[in-house]
Amino acid sequence: MSAPWIDRQRRALLAQRGHAWLLHGASGLGQYDLALGLARAWLCDRPTEQGACGECGSCHQIEVRAHTDLCVLMPETVLLALGWPLGEKAQADIDDKKRKPSREIRVDAMRDAVEFAQRTSGRGRGKAVLVYPAERMNNVTANALLKTLEEPPGDVRFVLATEAAHLLLPTIRSRCLGHVMHWPDQAAALAWLQEQGVAGAAAGTLLRASGGRPEGALRMHEAGLDGPTWSALPQTWRRGDVAPVAGWAPPQVIDAMQKLCHDLLARDAGAQPRFFENNDLPPVRSAAALHRWSRGLARAARTAEHPFNAGLMLEALVSEARSALNSGT
Repeated sequence: MSAPWIDRQRRALLAQRGHAWLLHGASGLGQYDLALGLARAWLCDRPTEQGACGECGSCHQIEVRAHTDLCVLMPETVLLALGWPLGEKAQADIDDKKRKPSREIRVDAMRDAVEFAQRTSGRGRGKAVLVYPAERMNNVTANALLKTLEEPPGDVRFVLATEAAHLLLPTIRSRCLGHVMHWPDQAAALAWLQEQGVAGAAAGTLLRASGGRPEGALRMHEAGLDGPTWSALPQTWRRGDVAPVAGWAPPQVIDAMQKLCHDLLARDAGAQPRFFENNDLPPVRSAAALHRWSRGLARAARTAEHPFNAGLMLEALVSEARSALNSGT
């Protein structure tokens, strides 16, 4: 079951007309869930004002990731993470280790989607194309979609979902009806997290750690992160201790360090921290050192997905954090 704020947005969008929607906003606000909910409802045999019925043949086909009238366009890494099948050739290439799963939406997948849009609906309820994260289209891929998006066949609808709308071509944005994702209030987000099995105190800490994004907080919980571990990270890194984050991937560590660096710089400027409680933060001894650390983290983020050696990178990151947090100049 989706979150109540996603349910409200889905009902509102289903009450409006349009062949192409662009769902955009900050990460962790439910773009994928809302996009899939719209596609489910468009294709459902017995839709209601609330959305798809969840019981018909169409809903079952989507549940098992095998709907004849739904085309899902995602990077191969995202398809695999969300349980969607790859095309036969792509799966064979990856199984044979000819290449790694793509982190972009491939242009050949987009061309297949354009061909899909031209075909007749298999179940007679029209067709749907879901693109997520839409910012992973490069210019060639986006241009392959543009003509179909501008002049779609009569029975196909599009939903594009993104966490970085500014990276999309202006021509793509202009051909879609835009919807800005709603931020849930804190009480609703905490209640939902507790329904998902996140304990009360941990829910508050992880919601803060995610910048107020409930989905982000839930992902942290599912990854094994608890409230005390998060709260202790500033002092952990000040001591140069690698152990609490030894199992983390480099992008996760860099993200957490950037949040800590942000909060320290914000407090030094007289603002309130966003991701950590004020009492968890060590005293700032050198704003210049924090700025150098921030720039170093930004450089590290550019190669974090493909580190030469993840263990060595982690040790280097923690060493640089220790130096920045203890520097007096």
